[in-house]
Amino acid sequence: MKKSLLLAALLSSLLIGCSSTDIKESMGLNAPFPELTSQTAELSAAAMDELASNPLLSERSIYFGFNKYDIKSEYSDMLAAHAEFISKHNVAVAIHGNADFRGSHEYNLSLGQKRSVAVSDALNGLGIGNNNVETVSYGEEYANQECTGSACDQDRRADIVYVGE
Repeated sequence: MKKSLLLAALLSSLLIGCSSTDIKESMGLNAPFPELTSQTAELSAAAMDELASNPLLSERSIYFGFNKYDIKSEYSDMLAAHAEFISKHNVAVAIHGNADFRGSHEYNLSLGQKRSVAVSDALNGLGIGNNNVETVSYGEEYANQECTGSACDQDRRADIVYVGE
């Protein structure tokens, strides 16, 4: 008796669980989504000439101290010039963060990201929106593996790279 009641309860719960509900509007498995488009313009010939002729815009690297990611005040004019250029031409930039070879791979990737984000934040503070800036960390990937002393300073940087250049 108990087994038949248990079996009846089990079957009824299976039938209730398998009931269907009408779907009012089906989007299908491959529902259409709007195309993602860039909100920024390509670099024009005039913009390329301006990049080449302006000494502040030809500087693209911000150097950092050992295990640091704070931007030195000496780079404020350069960053202001880049912010003005980005705003004027509505172009996108990628900030590539780098580190020297000392430290673990994970630490250097993190430090490179912090450096690229620091430059991105500085540009944001100068009026450049996040849709114009992408941050990337290369960590120690492009570092001189045999540098010693102050020669390693060149690896502790963030580079401004214009998209489409």
